[in-house]
Amino acid sequence: MTRLLRLILAMLTLTLPAQLAADPADITASSRGVVRVVLVDETSDGFDSDSRYQLLSHGSGIAVAPDLILTNAHVVLEMEESETVRVLIVPPEGRKGYVATLVGYSPGQDLALLRIKGGTLPVATLSPQSVPDGAEVYAVGYPGNVDMAQGLNSLDMIMPQPPVKTQGTSSAGRASKSFDTVLHTAPIAGGNSGGPLFDGCGRVVGINAFGTYNEDASGADFFFAVSMREVLGFLREQKVQPRVASLPCQSMADFNRAEAERLAGDKAAADATSRADAEKLSAAREKAESQAQLAIISERENGMALAGFALILALAGAGGAAWLQHEGRKSHAAYAGGVAGLLLIGALYAWFARPDMSEIGKRADAIVAGKTPAAAPSEAAREAAGKLICVLDPARSRVTVSPLTDVPLEWRGDGCVNTRTQYGLASDGWSRILVPNEDQTVTVARFNPATGAYTTERFL
Repeated sequence: MTRLLRLILAMLTLTLPAQLAADPADITASSRGVVRVVLVDETSDGFDSDSRYQLLSHGSGIAVAPDLILTNAHVVLEMEESETVRVLIVPPEGRKGYVATLVGYSPGQDLALLRIKGGTLPVATLSPQSVPDGAEVYAVGYPGNVDMAQGLNSLDMIMPQPPVKTQGTSSAGRASKSFDTVLHTAPIAGGNSGGPLFDGCGRVVGINAFGTYNEDASGADFFFAVSMREVLGFLREQKVQPRVASLPCQSMADFNRAEAERLAGDKAAADATSRADAEKLSAAREKAESQAQLAIISERENGMALAGFALILALAGAGGAAWLQHEGRKSHAAYAGGVAGLLLIGALYAWFARPDMSEIGKRADAIVAGKTPAAAPSEAAREAAGKLICVLDPARSRVTVSPLTDVPLEWRGDGCVNTRTQYGLASDGWSRILVPNEDQTVTVARFNPATGAYTTERFL
């Protein structure tokens, strides 16, 4: 039998609200999928120091699948126009980069899609929601002016390095005429093109493309990112299914506060229910005691009346037996005396069989027990249910870059899940730690058979 449980997915390292300051660790974790996109002459097959090549230009990109990189079309323009240009993808960490091929190109949207060979990268999560006006955003990429300030040479640019992160706010309602964009103030420079614009939860809300610059420093600088409406449309055309998370961005502080309020509300409701149940039980008990008292009094009076009546008949029978004996009718006198004796015994039984007033409590307990509903199924009974389906409870979940699919769970009393995964029992309940090969995360899954709550926490 399938039951619906509530899937509580609490992401601990990737989420904070767009309206509030994000945890830098969230943005850093999501930045693992940000890469440098380098264009070189076709004179090298690798990245070792003995290779000879000529660096032409570079930009940034973001992994939308383990082997697919999204960037700006103008970043790979030279590759599109020349057969002698090769594109290299340099990840933020590791020891090497990857050669890539161009598989999608849309200059009208300023978007391009590259496929790497010989490796995989952490996949970013996209947010299909429009960026709220004034929301905090983060531009992540490889600005060339930072490379110059650090004195990096061409060889340095094809070695893995962490990207640069800048912070700003969005300004809704203004877009370029060429394609739909997000206007923001997170500083970018040449080399940032193709890199992601993150919200406070580390989800991609745009692909940085260009900006306005004031050489005389007379005004503020503003920057534009290709909007998710353009990005998602482009990826659909390329038949790419990106990882998308559409739930509102929520900070850990807000989540903990909401959970504490929920728990407090649940406790108050439970206390109120307990008080109401206690009052109902008290009233039921009082009524039951009254009913039991009346019933016992009635039974005692009936017993006394029956004993008295039997005693009168016994006396009459004894008198009749004496008279018959006097008349010499011995056999009839013996019969009448036997009947009188039985009536006397009946009278004594009726007298002593009367219920005692001390039985009122027991009678009341029996009456109340007969009106009490059956107890909830035990934990053993719940465990015996077998196959379960864990369904997301948005009100109790903090989800940013995790999938929202239902989780099948076949629970057994010894902690075996789906007949192949063993959960361990500790002081905090049943749990399991999982490190999947295809994802750079550590997942801690917990299940409470008594409440039917399944919780996962992911650490990047």
